[in-house]
Amino acid sequence: MNKVYVYDGTFLGLLTLIKYLLSNKIKPYNIVTFDYQENLFLEVINLHLKVSDKISGLFYNTFDKVTMKRIYYVFLSKEKNKEIIIYYYLLNYLKYGDSLSGMCNLKCVSKVLEINKKVGNEAHKLKGFVRFKELKQNILYAEINPDNDVLEIISKHFKKRLKNEYWVIKDVSRNIVSIYDKKDFYLALGEDVKIIQDLSDREEEFSKMWQDFYKIVAIKERKNEKCRRNFMPKKYWPYLLEVRDEL
Repeated sequence: MNKVYVYDGTFLGLLTLIKYLLSNKIKPYNIVTFDYQENLFLEVINLHLKVSDKISGLFYNTFDKVTMKRIYYVFLSKEKNKEIIIYYYLLNYLKYGDSLSGMCNLKCVSKVLEINKKVGNEAHKLKGFVRFKELKQNILYAEINPDNDVLEIISKHFKKRLKNEYWVIKDVSRNIVSIYDKKDFYLALGEDVKIIQDLSDREEEFSKMWQDFYKIVAIKERKNEKCRRNFMPKKYWPYLLEVRDEL
């Protein structure tokens, strides 16, 4: 019977399980999270492995930084079978080493590179699509709803971009918030953070100025809706102050 191994849904938990599987030369049929819907034709195995922060250090000693970044981007993706893709990518890295990234004939390699491109592109776009509003507590607040779990990636960007501000970014669909305190950012569950969204006295004025600016700089004769949707996909519009009214 095909064996499916479960883990706790965290990156460290996944690395812990993969280390066990690789060390014991086990090739799983699939790797899934605890909420997996059991299948009568598959044997589900929970090893109850102890997860430690040290596991990431062990992996960085075995695999290079590029490989670790690639598998982390895959983990952040919405890809359905991302765990087993990561497993086979690391398994083949142990066999081929650094030359693996050029072996696109291997399905796990082409898939990892494809997913990395999607996650990287979305994170890059969101760096320009995040729209903050100023709250009375002197906090900048923004909401996003990305396809992939890129909140941590864009938080690193805004840690540098807005290093002298207090800010909070919320991933609406995943109910996760990133909180920055002028030193570092921290990820937390939405239900654990209470945010009073009372706008500052000048926020309405700023919003109006930004909307007016967007309209003024637009050249009516050169308007190209198809081009605009390519650079500014409609899935982001509900969170973009300048275009959300067009929806």
